[in-house]
Amino acid sequence: MKRALIAAVFFIAIGLLWQAAVSAGLWSAVLLPAPADVWDYLVSAWDDGSLVQATGVTLRRLLIGYGIGLVLGIPLGFLSSSLEIVEDSLGTLALGLQTLPSVCWIPLALLWFGQTEGAMLFVVVMGTMWSVMIATATGVRTIPPVYARAARTMGSRGLHKWTRVILPASLPYLLSGMKQGWAFAWRSLMAAEIYVTILTGFGLGHLLHYGRELNAMDQVIAIMLVIIAIGLIADKLMFEPWEQAMHRRWGTGLRGSR
Repeated sequence: MKRALIAAVFFIAIGLLWQAAVSAGLWSAVLLPAPADVWDYLVSAWDDGSLVQATGVTLRRLLIGYGIGLVLGIPLGFLSSSLEIVEDSLGTLALGLQTLPSVCWIPLALLWFGQTEGAMLFVVVMGTMWSVMIATATGVRTIPPVYARAARTMGSRGLHKWTRVILPASLPYLLSGMKQGWAFAWRSLMAAEIYVTILTGFGLGHLLHYGRELNAMDQVIAIMLVIIAIGLIADKLMFEPWEQAMHRRWGTGLRGSR
């Protein structure tokens, strides 16, 4: 509660300073509109349903692409950490592809899938899968070898060892990779929605693009704030509970213990 209050006061202060700077004429409202103008756009876009519809379309694409990236990336990470030939081949490829900007996948996606939902999902999956795979493989490799030896001594073999020993021990790294994959998925989807125009649904990236085309900076800033808000909410709802559960389980990272 205290942290939320501090954050609220901080953002309110930023908004007041922003409004005062615009009112004083320190810069043109065309370049950076006043908070009141941004708020007016958010209210009007909410009332006509365009903001709700675009947010729903974007979240649907994001969750589907992110889910596919997790389903592919996690098993590949385990495979890369187990087999040296996979690590030397696919692992090296993953390291290279992770550094590739998401926008570079768009021409290939358009050639393969055209102006379709498949093109957008392909870009999101490519932005998610490799980072999750690398994080998973790193997490498994950093597990102390004594864990595996102790598991073998107690008769744990095969799938039981992976699900009861390896996977729980690598969860901190896996969760970090999932968070990183979520961030890459967001960036990939925004790039795809800006450059790929389809008639099956206009997302937040499309609204951002059209705001730029129309020089409507109030729309651009408003959509950017919506994207930031969704990211913060997703972190609170999807990842923070997992992190707190792990801290409670192993007694690490708790503020009260410091």
